[in-house]
Amino acid sequence: MDLHLFFASQPVNSSFGYHAAMHEGSYFTYIMASRSRTLYIGMTRDLQKRVFEHKWKERDGFTARYNCDRLVWFERFQYVQSAIAREKELKGWSRAKKIALIESANAAWMDLSREWYDVEPADYRRALDRMDT
Repeated sequence: MDLHLFFASQPVNSSFGYHAAMHEGSYFTYIMASRSRTLYIGMTRDLQKRVFEHKWKERDGFTARYNCDRLVWFERFQYVQSAIAREKELKGWSRAKKIALIESANAAWMDLSREWYDVEPADYRRALDRMDT
C-alpha cells in the first residue's frame, strides 16, 4: 500500500472548521501548543497554510524544535497592524494569562485545525512505522 497517496502536500480546503472569516483581507494572531503545553504565539495572513507548516515542520525553528503542532487559539483581524499589536501584547503576558485566554475559548485544548487536512503528521508517521515493522 502506498501511503504517499494519503499524504497531504497542501492544506485541504475543508468546510469543517475552516470558516468563511478566513478569506483574504484577514490577518490572524494564533497560539500553537505541544502536548506538554509549550506555547508559541504567531501572526499570519493565511492561517490554514501557516498551521500546516507548523504541523509538518516545514520551517526550522521553535515550533519544530518543541513540537508545537496544535492550534489551540486564534483571533481574526481586518488590519495587519492590529494582528501584529495583538501578537506583541500576548507575548508580553504571563504564562498563566495566556493559559486563561486559551481555556476561556478552548478548555480541552483541542486542536482547532484537526479537520482542516487529509491526514495529521503523527498519523502518517505511525502508519510508516507500522510498515517498517
